[in-house]
Amino acid sequence: MKKLIAANWKMNPASQKQAEDIFNGIKEGVKGVAVEVVICPSFVYLPLLKGLTLGAQDMFWEEKGPFTGEVSGAMLKDLGVEYVIIGHSERRKYFNETDELINKKIKKASETGLKVIFCIGETAQERDAGKKNEVLEKQIKQGLAGIDNLENINIAYEPVWAIGTGNNCSVENTKESIDFIRKFVKENTRILYGGSVKSDNSGLYIKEAGANGLLVGGASLQAEEFIKIIKSAE
Repeated sequence: MKKLIAANWKMNPASQKQAEDIFNGIKEGVKGVAVEVVICPSFVYLPLLKGLTLGAQDMFWEEKGPFTGEVSGAMLKDLGVEYVIIGHSERRKYFNETDELINKKIKKASETGLKVIFCIGETAQERDAGKKNEVLEKQIKQGLAGIDNLENINIAYEPVWAIGTGNNCSVENTKESIDFIRKFVKENTRILYGGSVKSDNSGLYIKEAGANGLLVGGASLQAEEFIKIIKSAE
């Protein structure tokens, strides 16, 4: 199973030139690597970037219609996009996305032929209350309800308290969560880790925690650092 390293640029960088510079730096640095590399920039940069696999950070659950501000899976496919992130904790928090809504997006993405990076994870409050596994099970079961073909679904375990905080999840706890998640997906489903990933800890999540890849936020905006992360997964 080939490892998957995905970059989530979120609402960064501020200009086309910066986006192209970061992208081109990564492209040059990962020639010949034995892992799958996916770059997920903002929608506006997708048509500009060529030479690496592209992913989108979100999509809508309808193919077309009166949905101002939304982007469909069909539009993404037309741009040559192969992956889409669905269910990120920032979408859940700031845009009130529920498990049911996320399920609709995953279904449409699958119908459209897009590969999904489906994000799940517990908050600090849920962790401290001993509800981590309960939360993960609910998110998986409701997010994937009615979806029989999981071939194009990748799960990204991102504890909410670790995202963008510098407080990454320990390797031991990550392994425990990955082992738990595996009970609800097929054997060949890739499970990624995300949450304050840097080059000095990235390899441990692959080699010791059993992750099949990584979803990288802030560090993916630094080409040199992201290249190190990618190579640590080989």
